[in-house]
Amino acid sequence: MFVLLPVVLHFAADVPRRSLLKEGLSVLTVLALVAVFAQFFLARSLPIVLRLFRAPAVQRVHRVVGYIAIALLAVHPFLIVLPRYFEAGVRPLDALLTMLTDFESLGVVLGLVAWALMVLLGAAAYWRMWLIRRHGIRYRAWRYLHGGIAIGFVVIGLWHAIELGRHTGLLLGGFLAMLAAVGIAVLLRLYLSERSRLARFVQGVSS
Repeated sequence: MFVLLPVVLHFAADVPRRSLLKEGLSVLTVLALVAVFAQFFLARSLPIVLRLFRAPAVQRVHRVVGYIAIALLAVHPFLIVLPRYFEAGVRPLDALLTMLTDFESLGVVLGLVAWALMVLLGAAAYWRMWLIRRHGIRYRAWRYLHGGIAIGFVVIGLWHAIELGRHTGLLLGGFLAMLAAVGIAVLLRLYLSERSRLARFVQGVSS
């Protein structure tokens, strides 16, 4: 579902086909975005996953997939202009600069905000232990922060993809929106249930 279905929907879009390089980069970007969405289902949010696999194994997959997806999306702006190295016309760096400074385009602004949130998300994950020790943050509070940044990135990143993406029409765009909505709902359910259990525990101790 997270690999084959997005690829099928990508090529099912009614848009003109481009070079093999451009189509390959588009597929890579879509899969990286879907991999980020899939992270919501690897965050202790689905009991069936934890019953089938050990929690440490799920966490390792969560980290590895997350870092790879973020690394691919981090170079997404450069991948857009990469094919221009093999084409005549505007130089790749000039095209990149023009694209990143087009603040009149809502899609570009959304992309820049999403990119910044993505970098913050990766940094908060990589230096989580330093943040917890240095600032005295509880691990549960860090998880809520991490989840909040992830939700913000997914919402704005999906908006950016639908706004500018050639292939994110009704089929692929609808699939991504559904996947994001279900993932966010599952994560929020986990957080709300944890807070509810904590509140009942505190009430029981105090009574």
